[in-house]
Amino acid sequence: MPTVDLATLGWNPFFEDAFVKHRATGLVPARVATEDKNFYTIVGETGETIAVITGRLHLKKGNRTALPKVGDWVAVSQPGTGEQTHIHAVLPRRTTLSRKLPGREAEEQVIATNLDVVFVVQAMDSTFNLRRLERFLVMVHEGGAQPVVLLNKTDLCDDPEAQVAAVQAAAGTTPVIPVCAKTGKGTGKMRAFVTAGTTVAFIGTSGVGKSSLINRLLGEATQATLEVRSEDSKGRHTTTWRELIPLPSGGLVVDTPGMREFHMWVAGDGLESAFPDVFQFASQCRFRDCQHQKEPDCAVRAALAEGKITAERYDSFSKLQRELGRVREERKQHAYFVNKRRSTLGTKAWLRND
Repeated sequence: MPTVDLATLGWNPFFEDAFVKHRATGLVPARVATEDKNFYTIVGETGETIAVITGRLHLKKGNRTALPKVGDWVAVSQPGTGEQTHIHAVLPRRTTLSRKLPGREAEEQVIATNLDVVFVVQAMDSTFNLRRLERFLVMVHEGGAQPVVLLNKTDLCDDPEAQVAAVQAAAGTTPVIPVCAKTGKGTGKMRAFVTAGTTVAFIGTSGVGKSSLINRLLGEATQATLEVRSEDSKGRHTTTWRELIPLPSGGLVVDTPGMREFHMWVAGDGLESAFPDVFQFASQCRFRDCQHQKEPDCAVRAALAEGKITAERYDSFSKLQRELGRVREERKQHAYFVNKRRSTLGTKAWLRND
């Protein structure tokens, strides 16, 4: 099995500092490439192998976010000894990409971790949705990675320059790159963000061309692709799981399944980073906790009335703000019932039954 330089996998001083205590116990670092129920494909200095989590980690199954996810750095037992490789610990994450678990559960679903750049992909066809793009940008900002907007299928847009300008106005300082996966136009600017040792991910709904763009990075048709339905421009899922893939450039890419739903999880600075035009006025409001609805002396609503903020932009901001408020309340209720159950059953019984 060929040896692998950890730096090419994204190892840096942040993870080295976090790993010191594990190295002293004889464990070695590796990165999670795929997750398949109880089995993980990990990549380390000795190459690729299959690993399982230890019993101690398994006790954390009630908190799914604590378990290894694609992109995580983990501390593992030395592979190649004839025994099953075990994951003993998950190192702290530099960045995360999360959403609220689909359904009624007030629970976080970690999509991928330790991402440097997240490409938010939208198609410049009838499926284009600026409000959906804003939603994606909020969560990328919140997770700590650098967002980059890719407007794919420029060949299907009658006025690409106007559409790019509209997106750039909403995205603020976030880079916006028009590309065409089919012809390769604009993909050179995309490649500039994928340098040696960096990890990037592509997110978006089905059919926007994520896998085709990844194939441009790989230089070959490795990721399966399907044509969208011509009658409604709707896409079909081609990627069905998350996977960390090495690139010829020395970087790594995470391909993600198309997301029909992207429920907000939590956003602090992420909302501000995605709506800098709104927050520049929010600091001038009379009340520090102003919700920009009916409060007196609200600078945001004043800016709206003066045309300094568009009605569409304000409505989108307000909708996301309300959604995040509901999520916070759901989390509080969920935490209350979890703590109540723990106190009733006892910690050991809780871990055993959950």
